[in-house]
Parts: sequence; structure tokens; C-alpha cells
Amino acid sequence: MIRMNVSRTAVFGAAADLADREGFDAITVSALARHFGVQPASLYSHVRDRAAVLDGVHELALAELAAQVGDAVAGRSGHDALSGLADAHRAYAAQHPGRWSALQRPASTETARSAGAARLVSSIWAVLRAYELPEAELVHATRYVGATVNGFLSLERSGGFDHRSPDSDPSWKRAIDALDRSLRSWPRDEGDNR
Repeated sequence: MIRMNVSRTAVFGAAADLADREGFDAITVSALARHFGVQPASLYSHVRDRAAVLDGVHELALAELAAQVGDAVAGRSGHDALSGLADAHRAYAAQHPGRWSALQRPASTETARSAGAARLVSSIWAVLRAYELPEAELVHATRYVGATVNGFLSLERSGGFDHRSPDSDPSWKRAIDALDRSLRSWPRDEGDNR
């Protein structure tokens, strides 16, 4: 086995690639050590433990997703931007299943404060602000959009839609249309608790 240069960034990238190929649970220090042609103990000079590797993959995935979402919503607003936002998530989940799994785990404080997380939130809030939501409602609307998108993608990825016709594409479009209608009718008065 060829010994490769090891760095923190390289470990996170290799772990993310491993997760995409073999599943998120395949990420182990031993598997990464084999990849780099080193002993597991030598990886600990770059990462504290497996949890730190998982956090690193999470942060890497956030940065990648933020870039895709940013590109997808740039210059768009309303339904068009919302569709771009959701489609970017769906495409990322399909292209990078292991990285997507990393995004489904709770973020560490450091990961939640990362540049990728900030950029992703900024893009999402830009989409939601076009619906003229009060600032105090942005967190609620973000949770709503996230729950809808992630719920759909979780069911789609687990095969939950495989036993019915038509395929899930028309359902996806309807879900985005429903989100758009909900956001357009979102209470504008911060005291409105309907």
C-alpha cells in the first residue's frame, strides 16, 4: 500500500468519499488509516477521534451544499428561488448519499458556527425574505422548509415511494408548490398565532 500525505483536510475528504461509496457508518479510523497506508494511531495527530472525523465530514458537506444552494438561488426569487433551493438539496442528496447522511446528524457547536453553515443559512433566509416574512418568523419558516425537504428526501432515499406510480418527481413538484403557497400565506403579524 502506498503511504499518502495525511492532513486534517485530507482525512475529512477521504471520510466523505468513503461515506458516499460505502455508507456513513463505514467511516472508521481504521478504514481511513488503511486508505492512507498508515497505522490508526498516526491519524490521531490530525483528528481527536471518530467523532471529530464525523464532525469534519458534516462541516465539509455543509460547505459543499451551501455552495450548490448559493449557485441555485442566485438571481432568483419567490417560487423560482424556493425550487432552486429545494432542488439543490435533492441533487446533493442523490450525488453524495454519505455526505447527506452526515447532514442529518446533530451539528456540533463548532460545525453550527462554521462558514458553510452561515452561508447556507444566509442563502435560505434570502429566499425566505423574498416572501416578506417578518424577521422573527425566519427561524420558524426555515424549520418548516427544512422539515418538508428533508422529510421528503428521507422517504425517497429509503425507498418509501418505490411501490407507487408515478415516480416521485411530480410529488416533489407538488411539495414545492405547497411550500410556496404556505410561505405566501405565512402570518405577517408577529403576534398572529393562527
